[in-house]
Amino acid sequence: GEAGSGVGGDGGGAGGAGGGVGVAGGEGVRGGLLRPITLYPFPVRELNAACLNATKVLTVEMSMGQMIEDVKLALNCRLPVSFFGRVGGMVPSTREVYNAIVALNAEGATQQ
Repeated sequence: GEAGSGVGGDGGGAGGAGGGVGVAGGEGVRGGLLRPITLYPFPVRELNAACLNATKVLTVEMSMGQMIEDVKLALNCRLPVSFFGRVGGMVPSTREVYNAIVALNAEGATQQ
């Protein structure tokens, strides 16, 4: 792929992540999506393949960011990883994820 940003979403957050990547792509913002089926064992090979051409990664989660460290370790810390999440059953919307992708591409990723 030609991803500028790789976006990973799991569980309920994946819907908004997929929609956000789709809207961003329609507006010329490069990005790709990996939605892991399971987090154990962590999909290291699949994540690295999905992020082959990425310059930054955004994790989209319905949590406080538990997947960030797994993503960083799976990528051997070669890419900056940012986080976008919601808690308390609040599902990230397509628009919220789109805004996070646009901000990530415009400003660069903040290492966490």
